[in-house]
Amino acid sequence: MNKRANTILFILGATVFNVLTTIISMVILFLLYINFVMMLIPESGRSWGFVVIFLAALVISFVAYKFALNYFMKKIDVEKYFDPLYIKKFKKSEN
Repeated sequence: MNKRANTILFILGATVFNVLTTIISMVILFLLYINFVMMLIPESGRSWGFVVIFLAALVISFVAYKFALNYFMKKIDVEKYFDPLYIKKFKKSEN
């Protein structure tokens, strides 16, 4: 496979990893909230727990993605197997 195909597959795989991490962390946090925290909060404030769970799941997935990406970049020579995501289209002319 060429570099472009590797890059596209990597982006797709990273997206799937990030979405799955978010969903799994949301489910775990939701179960913890229902079993341990929900009964301690009055009924008027229980809906805020779902907002906090969603935001916490996003933060957890971002941190997990960052660690996984750093680990991947240490193990694989990125410049050898992947195209850069951003390419400068205009080069400055040398005078």
